[in-house]
Amino acid sequence: MLLTEILGWWAYLQRGPVQLQLLPLLLLGLALFNLPRLWPGGAIRLKRYLPLRLVLLIAELLLALLLAATGQRYGLVLLAIQYTGLWLLISLLEHTLLPRWLEPKARQQLVSRLLRPLLLTYVVLSLLDAAGSLTDFALAPLGVWFGSAINLGQLCRVLMVLYLLLVGISVPATWVSHLVKRLLNLEEGSRGAIEQILRYVLMAVGVIWAMANLGINQTGVLAVAGGLSVGLGFGIKEVFSNMVSGVWLLMEGSVRPGEVLLHEGEVTQVRRLGPRATVLLRSSDNAELVVPNQTFFTTSTTTYTRTDRMRRASINLSVSRRWPPQQIIALLKQIAQDHPQVMAEPGVSAKLMAFGGELYSYSLSYSVPDPLIAGGVTADLRLAIVDRFSSLGIEPPQ
Repeated sequence: MLLTEILGWWAYLQRGPVQLQLLPLLLLGLALFNLPRLWPGGAIRLKRYLPLRLVLLIAELLLALLLAATGQRYGLVLLAIQYTGLWLLISLLEHTLLPRWLEPKARQQLVSRLLRPLLLTYVVLSLLDAAGSLTDFALAPLGVWFGSAINLGQLCRVLMVLYLLLVGISVPATWVSHLVKRLLNLEEGSRGAIEQILRYVLMAVGVIWAMANLGINQTGVLAVAGGLSVGLGFGIKEVFSNMVSGVWLLMEGSVRPGEVLLHEGEVTQVRRLGPRATVLLRSSDNAELVVPNQTFFTTSTTTYTRTDRMRRASINLSVSRRWPPQQIIALLKQIAQDHPQVMAEPGVSAKLMAFGGELYSYSLSYSVPDPLIAGGVTADLRLAIVDRFSSLGIEPPQ
């Protein structure tokens, strides 16, 4: 049946009225999209007033009027007008309306993963319907899967819905999580956990719907899964362990999106908690680390944002014994208090920690409002200590 439909498309393209419409459309498209290379100056002047997509739409409308005036068929030209109009509408949404509602990354994902694939799907389906019978094409059998006869239409419909669910699932999950955050006055980390759980639930509902829509015998699926579980259990047990760990972390809330953790001696921030791994952003070099979820169950984890984001930091240094400890302690406190990002409460603390032969050891402790800036504040204070000591004639600390 599929071969018959494909041969029917070839016969359709050989018709005179079809070629009379397709050839001008093809020449228009080639001329406009090669215009910047063939006529650079004219293309620049044209873009100042009209986008090329709008010029193409106007040319297609004129072609449809010409064919209608000469008594020729123009159905394919009308389809091309629809495609160009939708393409132009998506471009207007991307550059005018969506920037007011969405961030650049979310806008780019919405356009590239949802709107443009929808347009492409509509173009393919409408062309298939114009060239033949879309209903007959959808009824092409694909065999019996798990005790149920599957045709091409069912499979395409299920794949399309699952793709839309996978791509568009973030929008309703984000909206609902923000609503719950406002109603219950939750933290950002809790909101991110709720968003991830909603994504898992919606994906599970989508998979169940797909199996029911295809009419798959669930008993057969369970029988096959049971047979494969023994052989694959040892090979992919780590994958299942990470998936279970990810769900547990979300439910427990011990590792949430937005939290700041100490991972392998580096300050990192949880970007995304996925089904298999957690993505951490390392602040020192702006690198993203992909850490299996099971790691957070087998090793201890230090978090700086469990109750609040305040972090206590310290600097240890040694100064010559010939300088009075009271003077050094007061000087260290003053240097830390002068930094704009050091918090007044809890206050700055400087202590004499140990005696030595020629050097006394001191410790300066201070608080910053965000653990991600602790490293930068520490570097600033070290530089300020060196500058202040140098201006007072004190030897550089060790």
